[in-house]
Amino acid sequence: MIRKIFSPDRLKSRDSSRKRDFEIQRIETFSDGVFAFAVTLLIVSLEVPKSFEDLLISMRGFFAFGISFAILFSIWSEQHRFFRSYGMEDGFTIFLNGALLFIVLFYTYPLKFLFTLLFSNQIYGTHDSPLKINTQQMPELMMIYALGFIMIYILFFLMYFNVYRKSNERGFTSFEKFDCRSEMYKEAIMIFTGVLSLVFVFFIKGEQSINSGMIYLLIPLGNIIFFTYRKKLRRKLFPQSDVEDTHPDTAD
Repeated sequence: MIRKIFSPDRLKSRDSSRKRDFEIQRIETFSDGVFAFAVTLLIVSLEVPKSFEDLLISMRGFFAFGISFAILFSIWSEQHRFFRSYGMEDGFTIFLNGALLFIVLFYTYPLKFLFTLLFSNQIYGTHDSPLKINTQQMPELMMIYALGFIMIYILFFLMYFNVYRKSNERGFTSFEKFDCRSEMYKEAIMIFTGVLSLVFVFFIKGEQSINSGMIYLLIPLGNIIFFTYRKKLRRKLFPQSDVEDTHPDTAD
């Protein structure tokens, strides 16, 4: 249902450069079910509060759940845009998408653990958190998160690379190839961010290693700068991109 709301017909008025219209595929329907299950895993351990104090603890966990949900939603949104834009269903894409879904499910609990830990004092009170972790384990936790982040966006990069590799046989215009390259570069930025955070873990020891997560806050700024540049370059190279594109494929 969600994919139908964001189908190309509804998006056409927002993005006049979108030229392709694909039916909802079984792989997308299956993916939606997996993402829905992952969200369920975020709350599956929650029980109906048995006291007012339990209710307050559950409500104080709102931000930890909200951030975890937002991360899963952003991954779903990225995957949704990919299939709505390119409608790929070849064997390699199915394999990459399956690997993506596997990692999403596998990392749901580490994701929940990390952000519950970040807000543990606010949720449970100082020194009352049921989460058990020592300072020597904190770098390992951040490494687990960084590795999951890197793997997810490597898979997205490979999905877009596979599209670009088949762009000629799929009849892409140079404008569409340019946009595909932009997506590849964006995924590369995400991978670089994860690698940078992973490197920081090795230099920040003990409990302070959790500060390596601050690197991820640079992502919105990096995307704004990157897409501002790419949009200006796109307008310069393809001033009539809304109509048939006849420009040579020379842009990077």
